[in-house]
Amino acid sequence: MNDHDHSHEHTHDHVHDDAVFEGTAAWEGVTVPAAPSSNSTVAWFHCFSGIAGDMALGALIDAGADVDEIRSMLKQLPVGGWSLETETVLRSGIAGTKVHVHTESAPPARSAAVVAQIVADAGPPDRVHRRALATFRALAEAEGRLHRQPPETVHFHEVGALDAIIDVVGACIALELLGVDEVASSPVADGLGTVRAAHGVLPVPVPAVVSLLADAPTYGLDIPRELTTPTGAALLAANVVQWGPMPAMTIRSAGFGAGTADLGDRPNLTRVVIGTRSDSPSVEGQPVVLLEANVDDVTGETLAYAIDALLDAGAHDAWLAPIIMKKGRPAHIVSALADPAQAAAVREVLVRETGTMGVRGTQLERWPQSRAFDTVDVDGQAVRVKVTAGRVKAEHDDAAQAARALGLPLREVTRRAEQAWRDAQ
Repeated sequence: MNDHDHSHEHTHDHVHDDAVFEGTAAWEGVTVPAAPSSNSTVAWFHCFSGIAGDMALGALIDAGADVDEIRSMLKQLPVGGWSLETETVLRSGIAGTKVHVHTESAPPARSAAVVAQIVADAGPPDRVHRRALATFRALAEAEGRLHRQPPETVHFHEVGALDAIIDVVGACIALELLGVDEVASSPVADGLGTVRAAHGVLPVPVPAVVSLLADAPTYGLDIPRELTTPTGAALLAANVVQWGPMPAMTIRSAGFGAGTADLGDRPNLTRVVIGTRSDSPSVEGQPVVLLEANVDDVTGETLAYAIDALLDAGAHDAWLAPIIMKKGRPAHIVSALADPAQAAAVREVLVRETGTMGVRGTQLERWPQSRAFDTVDVDGQAVRVKVTAGRVKAEHDDAAQAARALGLPLREVTRRAEQAWRDAQ
């Protein structure tokens, strides 16, 4: 199996009902790297032709990560029968690094816990350990959502294969060698059509990728091929703390990681740019569109549903504000903030769900602060927390679910989750 022409590693066909989750201790302490401060080192992935695990690793090597050091650290994994080679190739006239992972035998099916234990047994540096385990955990959770299974019952086939493990752990090692504190990414491209997996034909984007990138900006290209793979998507989903254009930074290095397939006039490459972040307020912000409509004949229930629909359509945020219109009529402004690429879809939802006769729009800029998500344990219940500049806040949906399961007040679960994160620092 290989990541390299984007037609592989479909974990989503391979959940076994009789899977037994062993070695749960290997997952303890799995976190996404905390949001860094200004002047941190950032790696920005430019996924203009998608991303795969080997392409991410190749881009980081091309940007300066020492392949010999990566190979040496990978040899600490308690698995053998593999080799890692690189070569310089041209894709549409642009040079990039192509990674080849050779294995001696067919890949076994490995549970998420077994993969986690393989990583833990290697004893990698802390950030390598956390990033790699967070990546495999993201994959397990995506599989669990797709199959209505707990993540601990998921078995990986292709992603549990040795070359996928090498790609993921190798990329995390490369990030560490480059001193990367923060991972950022552009919107992620994918193709269309179908792709054949072990258990049948799947639509592109494949289900695991859609699940993994559910909260990330994505877009499709008219290319009949899988451009973003589950392994590549998981690396982003688990580690990215900022989506959008290249962050304000002083560039230190850059590199391209190559795929195999010929995409015509589009280079089959993933780019990474490494630099020192600058959060100067004078730097140009991210472009967004503010969409608004005044409505005076819509029920509160319908407005609440409209807010949810706007968020589902890709809005960054959506809200209501009470107003008084002409002749003293009480009404509401329905507002949504969206990326320019999503503005049309969000506008259509606003019209459809409110019945408004018109929508106004304003071009704005925003300067979002870096943020990260972590997961803590509250009496056996997993609760995600959001971390921004040292502040922590429990995610409401997770806290509410834990409160119901534990029979505790929501405020108590929230307090415990936030305190658990502080205690772990």
